[in-house]
Amino acid sequence: MGLLRIMMPPKLQLLAVVAFAVAMLLLLNQVQKLEESLSKLERAIARHEVREIEQRHTLDGPRQDAALDEEEDMVIIYNRVPKTASTSFTNIAYDLCAKNKYHVLHINTTKNNPVMSLQDQVRFVKNITSWKEMKPGFYHGHISYLDFAKFGVKKKPIYINVIRDPIERLVSYYYFLRFGDDYRPGLRRRKQGDKKTFDECVAEGGSDCAPEKLWLQIPFFCGHSSECWNVGSRWAMDQAKYNLINEYFLVGVTEELEDFIMLLEAALPRFFRGATELYRTGKKSHLRKTTEKKLPTKQTIAKLQQSDIWKMENEFYEFALEQFQFIRAHAVREKDGDLYILTQNFFYEKIYPKSN
Repeated sequence: MGLLRIMMPPKLQLLAVVAFAVAMLLLLNQVQKLEESLSKLERAIARHEVREIEQRHTLDGPRQDAALDEEEDMVIIYNRVPKTASTSFTNIAYDLCAKNKYHVLHINTTKNNPVMSLQDQVRFVKNITSWKEMKPGFYHGHISYLDFAKFGVKKKPIYINVIRDPIERLVSYYYFLRFGDDYRPGLRRRKQGDKKTFDECVAEGGSDCAPEKLWLQIPFFCGHSSECWNVGSRWAMDQAKYNLINEYFLVGVTEELEDFIMLLEAALPRFFRGATELYRTGKKSHLRKTTEKKLPTKQTIAKLQQSDIWKMENEFYEFALEQFQFIRAHAVREKDGDLYILTQNFFYEKIYPKSN
């Protein structure tokens, strides 16, 4: 017997298509409302957690007006650049905070905008410097560098960061927007459904893989000035280099993350005691992996490397890498393939006047 085909009249077909389109729009609208509700719920939970901590400190007794101990007054800001192993590193801070007795706070900006409004800058600086209940504190979020000195504060926070080879970072971000990663595999991503490879995107001159998308690490270190976000600005790169040297305690690279953690543990044990061992053995400390990521071809890499934007971002990356390796060379020694932190290499002598 032949297959029985039921053909719908053209008008009914059109009506069915329209009905399906309307249903999809309604569904997308509901999804958007659910996401907005989830965002409000997350903010409410965060406010509740903060109130609980403040109440707990109140019950324990108010802190003295006298200045906090130097280590207890310490604040670290990790203004993390996207797709540089920032989640992997932040997980270590969360895992250690209870044991090492400090607070971890995520700076969640609307739509992940790295530039704060002037009024939010004032609020943020005030929170960081005067929120004693949250000290010692480790703040992290996708925000560009903010100069606390311009707000007249007496003690600035300690800035740290990690950067990555600019093309590798862009490739990782490209596939992350489409396929997500193994950290939250069920979360729907912005470009989900787009199967185009990074190579195909570059060959077609797509916007998601354009050289302009490389311009991110420089402005994150440059800061909140308008020129920082002017793609290809030589001034922005020079300012980013200045800030890296003068305003950041330590800047590591994704490719040598364990060494970065080891140096932090040696220099800032109040926060990072136990971090190196945790990174080596902890399940959550390993690098999260972007799903479906395909390495670009040599032709694709060569095409991107022709742009002045890549040359500047790569120059900044090489500058950061050289600085990190210089610091590491003066802090560790290698033996049998392993690195060891140097013990104290200075002492005091000829102390006068002599005590009786």
